[in-house]
Amino acid sequence: MDLSLRSCKKLVHLDLKGAPPRIDYLIQLIQLFADLGANGLLIEYEDMFPYEGELKVLQSTTQPPYSREEIASIQDAASKRGLEIIPLVQMFGHLEFVLKHKVFRDLREVDYCLGTLNPHHDRGVRLVQEMLKQVMKLHPKSTNLHIGADEVYMLGLGDESKQWLSAPGRSVHKLFLSHVIKVAKGIQKSVPNLKLIMWDDMLRSMTPGTIKESGLVGLVQPMLWDYSPALDVKNTVELMELYKSAGMSKQWVASSFKGSTTVHTCVTSTQRHVDNHLQWLKVVSNLSAGIELQGIALTGWQRYDHLSVLCELMPVSLPSLASCLQTLLHGCFTEEVQKKVVKTLGTVEVGDLERSSSKMPSSFVGAKLAELIVKLTSLLESAELRQFQNNMFVRGWFTPYHIQRRTVNPLIAQQIKTQAKMILDDVEIQVQEVRGEMCLLYSVSTVQEWMDQHVTPVLEPLRNLLRDTESVLNEMGFCT
Repeated sequence: MDLSLRSCKKLVHLDLKGAPPRIDYLIQLIQLFADLGANGLLIEYEDMFPYEGELKVLQSTTQPPYSREEIASIQDAASKRGLEIIPLVQMFGHLEFVLKHKVFRDLREVDYCLGTLNPHHDRGVRLVQEMLKQVMKLHPKSTNLHIGADEVYMLGLGDESKQWLSAPGRSVHKLFLSHVIKVAKGIQKSVPNLKLIMWDDMLRSMTPGTIKESGLVGLVQPMLWDYSPALDVKNTVELMELYKSAGMSKQWVASSFKGSTTVHTCVTSTQRHVDNHLQWLKVVSNLSAGIELQGIALTGWQRYDHLSVLCELMPVSLPSLASCLQTLLHGCFTEEVQKKVVKTLGTVEVGDLERSSSKMPSSFVGAKLAELIVKLTSLLESAELRQFQNNMFVRGWFTPYHIQRRTVNPLIAQQIKTQAKMILDDVEIQVQEVRGEMCLLYSVSTVQEWMDQHVTPVLEPLRNLLRDTESVLNEMGFCT
């Protein structure tokens, strides 16, 4: 079998648990993904799915979830461009969007961990089974389903798990596998011939014998994920060979084009993610013939989990996605590959949007917002803005001591006020530009969250300083 990633499925991951695009923009993105070389989508809806019945409480309250009609339109757009859709529905870990609700609180493995399901409650099993069924009902043409199962934190620490584990021959590994197998068999009974995929990290410390004896083999295909630009090729190859020896010859891998640098990254580094894909190419070239590589998912995380802040928005990440896809298609990232990306997008590196646009306009969907975000981020991270409160005049003549005593040097206080107002006015102009453009692609709630995350923490101290200077000067009889 041809093990090159060029011939495998190349899935673009849509993480909709944060900053879900407006439906018209999402349809445009799907068209672009196809243009860039993708042939599938891995869609993680979380609370943006229109769950019904008892599960209706899972729907987002900050913005309406996608409607049934909109989900159909997503599939139509993908189908017209030959993109397979694989839904991703968590069923063990990362269930924060479910277990945060009081009605499901008793289904947590431990009360203070909102992400992990207690595997001993039949009600919990029925809950995730119903989630899977509802999602698959709206995806009748999908033949693959990703059931998550990564990062099942605190498993084994609940009272019922401790009691279960006290019996001879039992382990956390076996506890994990028993739940996955129970859910997998249940959904395959409801949807015959459905192929299941799961993240591999909870399997990594298991022996081939443990995996083989559990009954997992043949039920689920592992998807190995590693987003590091310095991915350890030797260890990853050995891990994939280990899974093969356990009987899991059909495997997937997962890279990253965004959302894996830091939890709060705002602007994507293309080179970091291209390097990750170059490492995956090395892994694949070293695999034995017995491994049947099914494809690669290029993950684009929008949050690390349901309760964390936003990672980079999609528009600033599209040059990275394009570069990563072309790297997979060509097996390298040469000047020729860069030219192909530039021909499609007008740029290779989002940080170079402004510079490259003078040569070739950036025409991809969301390019204007990407350029505005880069400019605003540069300003927000500037030393002038970040260090304003540490400059000599503020630290020397306008400290909390001076403010409390309401006596300052009015000449210097007026100078501080003028400078602060000038900086704030300049930033506010750019903020309003970003807000206006972002509202075209995202909901008002997403725009406000992005502002609260990236803008407010930087500007609020400066606004407070400006307010204090005006207040003190007014009390001292100086009209401001």
